[in-house]
Order: sequence, then C-alpha cells, then structure tokens
Amino acid sequence: MTTTPESILALIGEFLTRASKSRDDLSAQTSLWADGLELDSLEAAELSAMLEDAYGTDPFSVGATMPETVADVLAFYEGARTA
Repeated sequence: MTTTPESILALIGEFLTRASKSRDDLSAQTSLWADGLELDSLEAAELSAMLEDAYGTDPFSVGATMPETVADVLAFYEGARTA
C-alpha cells in the first residue's frame, strides 16, 4: 500500500470506525490523545499494529518520542518516503 497522506488518513479513519470512535473532523491538527481522538494505550497499540501491517513500520514503535497529532503520523511516513 502506498503511503500517501490520503491513504494514511483513510487507515486512521478505518481504525476509528473499528474502535467505535466518531471523528468527522479528522485533520492533521487533530490530537491523538486527550482533546482529540482520546486514544488510550490499547487503542494506540491497535492503531500502531494497523499502520505496521499496512506500511511495514509505524511511528509508535520507532524513535524516542510518541506522535502527538495526526500530523506527526503523516510526517513520519513522509520522512520514510523521502529517505
């Protein structure tokens, strides 16, 4: 699967549907945590697994810092595409 911003947002949307989380205003600025998607640790692990299954790697298990926003997830894959 190609890692375009659209495909990544679609996968996050699919995850939200599976997790019974409604998020009509999903954008790059959306927080993954408290005031945004309100992910808990299990949901973060599930999203991480979905991203790794689709793209071979994920921003939750690589690097020293966890992604805070959808933009952080998109930037991780943008960096992977240009590296």
